[in-house]
Amino acid sequence: MKMIKEFKEFAMRGNVVDMAVGIIIGGAFGKIVTSVVGDLLMPVIGFFFGGASFVDLKITLKEAVLDPAGQIITPASTLNYGNFIQVTVDFLIIAFAIFLMIKAMNKMKKKEKEVPAAPAAPPADIALLTEIRDLLKNK
Repeated sequence: MKMIKEFKEFAMRGNVVDMAVGIIIGGAFGKIVTSVVGDLLMPVIGFFFGGASFVDLKITLKEAVLDPAGQIITPASTLNYGNFIQVTVDFLIIAFAIFLMIKAMNKMKKKEKEVPAAPAAPPADIALLTEIRDLLKNK
């Protein structure tokens, strides 16, 4: 029972909940970026490189073994470098978007820090000493 209580306290902390929300939003953001790259960017890039789809780019290391009926007995061994290119572009776009987001957040934090705070009233003893100094100065 004590362990359940401790887990509940841990799970309901603000940081854990914030982290969970961030992970969920990050997963959804990753799907959006994957779609943008796979469905919008890569076809355009492929068009300029001869109409090839990057996912289909591969080097065959060993051909597939077929039986006389044409059924695959052993699949081909391939090096799928096109998929690697696609995933790399996904990563770069996600990393750049996160960079821009963090840069904007840091800029907002910096502006908050730049707002000058109202000068704090000096402590009573300092105010009294300043008043005594001014009186002595006028004599």
